[in-house]
Amino acid sequence: MTGPMMWFRQDLRLADNAALIAAVADGAVVPVYILDDISPGAHAIGGAQRWWLHHSLQALAAELADRGATLTLRRGAALREIPKLVGETDASAVLWNRRYGGAARDIDTQLKSSLRDEGLHVQSYQAGLLNEPWTVQTADGRPFRVFTPFWKASLAKGEPRHPFPAPATIDGAEAPASDDLDDWALLPIRADWADGLRESWEPGEKAALKQLDDFVHGNLELYQAHRDEPAIDATSRLSPRLRWGEVSPYQVWHAANHASVPPAQAKNAAAFLREIGWREFNYNILFHFPDLATKNFRPSFDAFPWEPPQKRELEAWQQGKTGIPLVDAGMRELWHTGVMHNRMRMVTASFLIKNLLTDWRIGEAWFWDTLVDADDANNPANWQWVAGSGADAAPYFRIFNPRLQAEKFDKAGEYQRRWIPELGTDEYPEPIVDLKASRNEALDAYEAVKRSGG
Repeated sequence: MTGPMMWFRQDLRLADNAALIAAVADGAVVPVYILDDISPGAHAIGGAQRWWLHHSLQALAAELADRGATLTLRRGAALREIPKLVGETDASAVLWNRRYGGAARDIDTQLKSSLRDEGLHVQSYQAGLLNEPWTVQTADGRPFRVFTPFWKASLAKGEPRHPFPAPATIDGAEAPASDDLDDWALLPIRADWADGLRESWEPGEKAALKQLDDFVHGNLELYQAHRDEPAIDATSRLSPRLRWGEVSPYQVWHAANHASVPPAQAKNAAAFLREIGWREFNYNILFHFPDLATKNFRPSFDAFPWEPPQKRELEAWQQGKTGIPLVDAGMRELWHTGVMHNRMRMVTASFLIKNLLTDWRIGEAWFWDTLVDADDANNPANWQWVAGSGADAAPYFRIFNPRLQAEKFDKAGEYQRRWIPELGTDEYPEPIVDLKASRNEALDAYEAVKRSGG
């Protein structure tokens, strides 16, 4: 019998990986990754995420090999593949870090039960959130629906634990047969649209840790004052690293609060870590509301009269050709880099939902396919926040006027010119919608829902 099987999921790192640390201490380790996009409820990852996963798995496999272990890849239903691997390796235990989506939790619960019935030790660990969703609740034991009291309650629980160091060596068990990563065809095949992703990113734990260090000792000083200005490099860009678990929230927390960070940075660090808190809040919502990507968190929005999406308008939004410069700049940044500045996410989402009266789920699906950082919690929660249908949501009548947003946050037009080289020429299209008239239509639709009791 070999030692434990370590099942990697959304934790593609060696440092501060609680399940891996436990596995290394327990014997010869069988590291595995299962690409499961067929189980009931599984949310198959989008194209941009597939690109990231390919390269992050390459990096993880190399790091494991340097320490003496081989990463085994399998594709299929986890409920089938994990027991199959246990049989092939005669593993003594199966260890993993927890997931929080409903379908994922169902799979994990079934596996725990069936494997324990077979006499195996099965253990899950906390590694992806600072506080487990069931530990941060209101005084009467209910989940928080508003962010600020949630974050105050989270902070009141005390400083998060310090990160675990990566194991220097790993006693790797004899590896079973593995899929070839290239056979998964995660990279673009017919047309190579990933030039911008390659230009913008280097997936993997080493690059993630360097990015974190560069931010806290560099751009963190700009964060509070300039985080809403897309032309200024003042944000961390750590969202895909957290989404894939190349860094943990514990590492981020302690890096931002490290003694080497000057005391004058305290306000910047607090503002930055509040965004880590928003991520925690969204995962708490997902845990208690697993249909977050498909159902309105606020049922009153079920009666909202969304208009059938017009193909021309939807494609103009997707391609960054709406004739509204700030919206188009954001959508082009997304297509090229696989991410979008947070302020621009709010602006582009508001335009689709409220100026084009398009159901937020259509936008959420597009972001799911084009963002490298889209996950089951943040992507739908943030779309619902803009729509007004989510937890602690912006009121529906709060409509981001992209022209006013540009005057406030991109006054010199640098961001817009960066992504729209034809701006100011005859090649740039006329606006596809009148901002003022469409705003009024959205408000009228919302008032109709309120009057109907929805």
